[in-house]
Amino acid sequence: MDTRPEQRLLKLSIGITIVVGVVGIASGLLVNSDAIIFDGMYSLVDVVLTVASLSVSRLVAYEGSRRFQFGYWHLEPMVEAFGGATLALSCLYAAFTAIIGLTSGGNEVSYGLGAIWAGVLCVVGMGMSLYMRGHARRLGSNLLALDARSWLVSGALSLALLLGFAIAVSMKGSGHEDWVPYIDPAILLCIALAMLAVPMRSTWRAIREVLQVAPGDLDREVKQVMDEVVAEHGFLAYSSHVAKVGRGRFVEILILLPPDHEIGPISRVDAIRRDISARLDADAPQFWLTIEFTGDPAWM
Repeated sequence: MDTRPEQRLLKLSIGITIVVGVVGIASGLLVNSDAIIFDGMYSLVDVVLTVASLSVSRLVAYEGSRRFQFGYWHLEPMVEAFGGATLALSCLYAAFTAIIGLTSGGNEVSYGLGAIWAGVLCVVGMGMSLYMRGHARRLGSNLLALDARSWLVSGALSLALLLGFAIAVSMKGSGHEDWVPYIDPAILLCIALAMLAVPMRSTWRAIREVLQVAPGDLDREVKQVMDEVVAEHGFLAYSSHVAKVGRGRFVEILILLPPDHEIGPISRVDAIRRDISARLDADAPQFWLTIEFTGDPAWM
């Protein structure tokens, strides 16, 4: 399986993320904004996760080894679960930092410079999210989809910063100027809590794959095809088991025949297998299909 396009995109994301993270932290320190510092730290944490995704992408290109005979598909949801959990913890830490800021009198922030930087980060984050999401759909890559969600979170955070800092600038010289120092930690708290749902959803979805919870759409598709096959060939029954791990799909089908059923030569058995495979569109390298026949119900 050729994952080189995916790897090139992940390398591009890593490079841009490093620049955004380093410049973001420096800018946050310059304007004394915890929210901008969090944005930069979030980006640098995301670099580590993207590097892990790149490593998994390279492994998935191989069919397997003596130690991992089913391939490396299982590493994809593991990386996604770890990445989502890490980003969720980052959001919780940011919320805790914001609460401390609110209870300690807020921050004196250079909101004008902060708004300029937040605007730049917003454009970069949203642009990269759209770019990576489009390629994730084209390549069917969960790793690129995770990276796109990370950029979306970063872009949304920057947008909220931009709006909040713009409000702070407009409040200067007004009767509400005493509230200006609280805007930075308040924005950080709102962003952290709002963005928490994004990594939590990806973590939950990945954990379901790690636990091999049967995906409903794949299970329904297999059952629909097998109901048709059993009716067409006069078989007694069948049982099926499905799982989705990363971009790998695993389907095991056991068909029950009457004990005296003459199924014919092995070529006919293979023809039935090919027919089922074609109906399930199982020719892709990431589709692991096993079809067995038996006359003993005890094997079902």
